[in-house]
This record gives sequence, C-alpha cells and structure tokens, in this order.
Amino acid sequence: MRGGIAGALAAAVTPLQGGGSEVDDEAFAALVDFYAGAGLDGLLALGTTGEGILLTPKERRRTAELFFEAAARRLGVVVHCGAQTTRDTVELARHAAELGADAVAVIGPPYFQLDEEALFAHFAAAAEACAPTPFFLYEFERTSGYPIPLHVIERLRERAPNLAGLKVSDAPFERFQPYLIEGLSVFVGPEALIFAGMSGGAVGAVSALAAAFPDLVAKVVRSPSAEAADRLGALRAAIERFPRHSALKRVLARRGLPIREDVRAPLRPLTDEERRAVDRLFDEHRP
Repeated sequence: MRGGIAGALAAAVTPLQGGGSEVDDEAFAALVDFYAGAGLDGLLALGTTGEGILLTPKERRRTAELFFEAAARRLGVVVHCGAQTTRDTVELARHAAELGADAVAVIGPPYFQLDEEALFAHFAAAAEACAPTPFFLYEFERTSGYPIPLHVIERLRERAPNLAGLKVSDAPFERFQPYLIEGLSVFVGPEALIFAGMSGGAVGAVSALAAAFPDLVAKVVRSPSAEAADRLGALRAAIERFPRHSALKRVLARRGLPIREDVRAPLRPLTDEERRAVDRLFDEHRP
C-alpha cells in the first residue's frame, strides 16, 4: 500500500447554506463526528459529491481547512484539488499539502479533450505542488469527459515520486480493471464494485453512498462480499433516481445532522415529491 491511507472513505458532502450560496462553517464538526463514529477510515473532501468544482478557490481552501480541523487526526483527509485550470489546481494542491492533508487527489480537467502531453503536464504540476504529500489520480471518465491513458500514469510514476494511487469511479468492472495497477493504491468508487475491486487488489473504497450511509459502507469494506456489494449498488442506484447531492443531504438531515439540503446551482434541490420519496427510501434502509 502506498499513500498511508486505506479502508472506507466517505466522498463527503460539503455543508452549504443560503440556498447553496455559501459554505456552512458551523456544520462541519457534527458531520465529521458522524463519519468518525460510523467506523470510517477517512474522507475525501471537495470531490464530485462534495461539489468542489462548483466552489470558488477561496471556498475550497476554507472547506478543506474546516474538514481538516474537524477531523483532528481521527480520520484521514484526502483533498480533491482538481480544477479547470492548472494554475488553480496547483494552488489548491499546495494549500492542501501545507494544511497537512493526508493526500491530494486530482481529476482531469473537464470540458477540453486534453491530449496525453497536456494531461501529463497538468498532473505532473499538481503532484509537484503537493510533494511529498501522497498524490492520487481521480479517474472518472463520465465526469471528466475522457479516461486517463495508462501511458500517462506510467510516465507520471517516473516523474512524480509521490504518486501513490488512484480513485477509480468507472464502471462496469471491465472499465475499472485496467486501473488496478501493481504498486499503486487503488480506491473503488462504484459501491457495486467494492468486492470485485478489493478482490483484485484495491485497498478500499471512496464512496458517495458513505456520505450518508457510512456505517453500511464501512461494514462492506471491512468484510467484502459480492452480495453485500450488490446491495450497496442497489441502494446507490436508488439514490441516483434523485438529484444525488440534495438527496444525500436530506438523508443526513434525517439522521439528525445539522445539514441543509442546499446545493450550489446549477445543482438543484429536491421537489416536495422527491423529498417524500427520499424519506421513504431512508426509512427502508435505516441503519
């Protein structure tokens, strides 16, 4: 294992208020206490579930600080620093390292279909900015718009001694499996693939479902089975019928946390009908 972190990590939501217009500083302590008490090993801040790409660099730095302070070394904190530009990515990665984050993760910049040379230069700059903090690539073709070529990863291993691994959110398993690279720590994104991924050498999972159901995910990561992973996959699919970010925040509120459903536009809140349906789903899967 490289990177010093493994096990069950929540792809944490970012508490917002004011209709999603500002970060809710007061909610972080309770959220992190909840994650720590549920048996998680860590969290990924500001990833896809954390709305990171929608926040300003200043908000992202503040959010990373709030998660790190609240975790108080009880949980590992990985900060996602992927941004649209290399400059912003580098500045965020440097800040996360200076903060003391356990690792930095970066997704390929969305929108432009970058060639291998541009993508390599982008990742190399981010890895150098946070060195020696462990650096993870975030592979999610559906979100970035393209996969990270395996050749880029091999080149980066030669350039960046702090390259520790990947979070891989591609599915089905045929698209996931090529990223199970010997010598790199791989985290599974899709809950339905936890058993297959960990059987193939993955060191844990970074799960959006764990943002609201951390206890369920931690249990499966501790004792993976095909049946348990399938159950998590079914629950994740049920959540995906709704605006995911709002739905996860609604579940957290139902679990007694001071988390509003507020999300950053263009993400949208739940309708009244959707809120009732999410409540029924939570009641069916109440831990």
